[in-house]
Amino acid sequence: MAYLTPYFKYLFFLACLLGVVNLCSQQVNPNQLANLGHRPFPLPKSLTFAGEPVPLEIPDVAERLDRELQSNAYFHSNVLLALKRMQRSLPEMERLLEANGLPADFKYVALAESLLGNVISPKGAVGVWQFMPPTARELKLTINNEVDERYHFEKSTIAASSYFKKAKQRFGSWTNAAASYNRGMGGLQAALKTQKVTSYYDLYLNEETSRYVFRILALKEIMENPKRYGFDLMQADAYPPVPIRSITINSTIEDLPQFALEQGINYKTLRLHNPWLKGYKLTVADTTAIYSLQLPQAPVNSARD
Repeated sequence: MAYLTPYFKYLFFLACLLGVVNLCSQQVNPNQLANLGHRPFPLPKSLTFAGEPVPLEIPDVAERLDRELQSNAYFHSNVLLALKRMQRSLPEMERLLEANGLPADFKYVALAESLLGNVISPKGAVGVWQFMPPTARELKLTINNEVDERYHFEKSTIAASSYFKKAKQRFGSWTNAAASYNRGMGGLQAALKTQKVTSYYDLYLNEETSRYVFRILALKEIMENPKRYGFDLMQADAYPPVPIRSITINSTIEDLPQFALEQGINYKTLRLHNPWLKGYKLTVADTTAIYSLQLPQAPVNSARD
């Protein structure tokens, strides 16, 4: 604007100012205004976890749920990814949870932990259920140079079920059991005892654990009512399950890539279906160490030249 004289600069800024005043003085249609931004989603009138009611009549409980509901409902990429993965993974997880005496709502714990992916946390927790090594070994999951069963969908789900049942016996509620998965049984027990209460919802906790169960609840609400929150996936949008077959391994496999080729697949496909394998060899040390490998029913690829 260096080429304008001071007079024309004055006229230019005056015109801009009058334009702004004129715009602000116009009456705005509320519906148009609403379309300019996002509206908060209302809280559900009632909500349960594993059949246990959430006390939404307690103001801070309602606000904590509201925080997680808004945060997750507007985290579109995460919700879409979760919805895509659910149709592939949850039927089997629900079957395993039911077979091991757990309410189906615990699938939302896995969803909150990992979005049903085999991820690694900054602290070293691993897999769909995000087990740390000591807890995993305590729950009889094998971790060594060749195998990490924290990545084993079935075995890790059974291990998580064992943890939650033990926690339920200790704390008397499924909600407290879920909270202990984040805080640890000892940590939650100490907090309940010190604060002289019996419910997670009555505890004053650190930020992470204070939000933990409410994130699970928010994900449950969104996943069970996706259209209410603006998500409308078609069946074709979801990741489809791949029909698999199992083969029992009772002797050492020295060369897993070669073994995969002999099965009509490649090493990549072998690892994708068996993420608990860590290297190129699988050692079976004795008759008690028998493994089951999951393979696609029909070869999905061929070896490349």
